[in-house]
Amino acid sequence: MPDPSPSSPPSPSFPSSPSAGAGAAAFKPPTGYLVWQLGHALGARLERALRDLDLTLAQHNVLQHAVQRPGVTSAESARRTGVTAQSMGSAVADLTERGLLERRPHPTNRRMLGLHPTQAGALLAARAQAVVEDVNAEALAVLTPPEQATAHLLLHRLVTHLNPDALRPPS
Repeated sequence: MPDPSPSSPPSPSFPSSPSAGAGAAAFKPPTGYLVWQLGHALGARLERALRDLDLTLAQHNVLQHAVQRPGVTSAESARRTGVTAQSMGSAVADLTERGLLERRPHPTNRRMLGLHPTQAGALLAARAQAVVEDVNAEALAVLTPPEQATAHLLLHRLVTHLNPDALRPPS
């Protein structure tokens, strides 16, 4: 059986809605499906909000990585965010053309280029981060502060297990 693409939700094995009939009382979607739905919904909200700054989510992510760790490579940023190298390359090329990122030779490997924010890139990254924080706060407003802390802890543990590159501190 072929692997589903990352943009396709896991196949649910439950009724499509709680009002689907006699089995409605037993309606309990799998956790993976709920996590996929959450990621998809939050990603769509972030994309819409970042559009006002003329940024995609991938562009925002690589710009933040370059601000937090000047010299990060495009490949490392792609691994950390879970996007393809081609998608990240496109994001980097656009930000470079717009004067928001610069590519510079890596200090220890001549075959690699490090990404560095320009002054305009750093300013835009700060504005974009504020937008992301607002979207996150709005999404989490349905939870109490203790619930938010618990959700954060559990999600952090799951991401550490499934994609440790995403959370490794900059080296």
